[in-house]
Parts: sequence; structure tokens; C-alpha cells
Amino acid sequence: MQITIDEFLDFLAIERNAAANTVESYRRDLRHYERFLESEGIAEIREISSETILKFLNFLGELGLADASIGRTLSAVRMFHRYTLAERYAAADPSENISISRKSQKFPSVLEVHEIEMILDAPDVTQPLGLRDKSLLEFMYATGARVSEALGVEQGDYFSRQGFVRILGKGRKERLVPVGEEAAYWMEQYQMHGRPALANPLFSRDVLFLNNRGRKLSRMGAWKILRKHVEQAGIQKHVSPHTLRHSFATHLLEGGADLRVVQELLGHVDISTTQIYTHLDREYLREVLMQFHPLANRKTRDLNGSDR
Repeated sequence: MQITIDEFLDFLAIERNAAANTVESYRRDLRHYERFLESEGIAEIREISSETILKFLNFLGELGLADASIGRTLSAVRMFHRYTLAERYAAADPSENISISRKSQKFPSVLEVHEIEMILDAPDVTQPLGLRDKSLLEFMYATGARVSEALGVEQGDYFSRQGFVRILGKGRKERLVPVGEEAAYWMEQYQMHGRPALANPLFSRDVLFLNNRGRKLSRMGAWKILRKHVEQAGIQKHVSPHTLRHSFATHLLEGGADLRVVQELLGHVDISTTQIYTHLDREYLREVLMQFHPLANRKTRDLNGSDR
């Protein structure tokens, strides 16, 4: 697959005289496509169907990519398949009749609290990567952060003594979000026992969530982590990182939390950090989260499984 992609990129650059930036953009998009196909066990172009491409586009949506980015990626995939058809690497073009529409996008499903707990309990916390997974999943459900926001958090953004994390959201708007006791405990365990084993002095800098090479964890990496533990938990529902965010908001609202507070926690309201102090006091945010989040005050356990 990689050889064919490289041939296609050479075709764009040499025969179509495409700009260097255009070729590089196609390269990035098709590398994502190639890695997705590998994760699906697809090694040959003839094995790709329209259903495969639709699944890939849905996957990009789960990663949090904007419609414009997904549309650009689909354009690259279409061009690639037209090339493989013209060069007779394939007998048909599986992308021919595929388009994207916002109206066709489904709202994320919501998990029950017991399903969330099953997923959160799945990682092996005796291992550094398991601690990383546990900390990440607890953090995402405790804060309602988008996956890109969670992966962008640095250690300096987490104020453990105050119980708050600074999150950089869309439009580079900052917000302060309370972190419940359960998530705070596992973040502490990860920072003490997990992250030091993963950190690489050349790459890690102050990034909180690292991959096994000490680099910043990618959105695809986070998606795979979640999928792994969803499968381990035996959950049959379709679960994406955004499912945790949506479940966070739904569980708070179902518990009686004020809609305005939930919007603030999610970062849906376009206000600056200063306005957080003006409109909603931090302690009030904490009280709402502690009162209505189902796991905010759950008794935590140590690494040996005993109550802390």
C-alpha cells in the first residue's frame, strides 16, 4: 500500500505539477488512511470497499476533526482511488459515490455510569502504560475535555492542590475545570509511577500524557487506548472519545446540574479565563461537579486494590 501511495504522490508532483504544499497535505492524509487500513487488517487495494472508507471517515469524526478537514481527507482518498483505477491496481473505485454531510452525522451515544466504571476499571494499573491509560480515561470523563484538549494538557496546567486543570479549547480559549477526587488520585499515581517510566528527556518536555516512546500521545493513540479497554470491559456499544465527553455532560444534567454550569465546563461558552472568575466562581464550579458527577467522590483504591 505504501509503495502505491508513494507512486501516486510522485504522479501528483511530476505529471500533475502539484504544489509542494499540496503534495505534502495529500501525503499526511493518505498516511492516516494507510494506518487506518492496517488497523483494519487491510493490506491490498482490492480489499477496500465503500464501507471501509465510510468507516474511516467516521473514525476521523471520532478523533474530533472538523468537517473541513474530513472533507479534505476524503478528497485525497478519492484522488488516490481514481489513480489506482486508472493504473489498474483496482477494478473499481470504492470512493466514487461517497460524500459527507453534517445532517448524516449521528449524535454520540451515552454510556451508563456502570459502563463507564467498567471501562475505567479495565486498565492494568500495575504497569506504566496501564497507569497512563487509567489516568487518561479518568481525566477525560472527570473533565469532559475533548480528546485534543486532554492530549494538549501539560503538567504545569494541572493544579493538584487547588483541584483544577487549565484546558486550552477551541479558538485557543482557556477554561479552568475542576478535577474530581477519583481522577485526581489516578493522575497523581500516573505522575509518580507511570509517566517517569515513559518519559524521554529529548521528546517529552512537560506533556502530561505520553506514548510508549515518550512523545505526546496522538489522537489516534488515544482512540486505540479507549477501544482496547472498551473491548476488555465487554461493552458492545460504539464508543469514541467524544462518547466520554457526551456522557460527562449528560450524567451531570441528569443529576440536576445547571445547564449554564455544564456549558461552562465543556467550554461551549465563548468567554475568557477572567470571565470564569466573574460569572462563575471556581468553588461553585467545584461544588456542582462534586455534587452531581457520579464518580467525583467515589472511594479510590490503591495500586494493590485496597481502599485508600
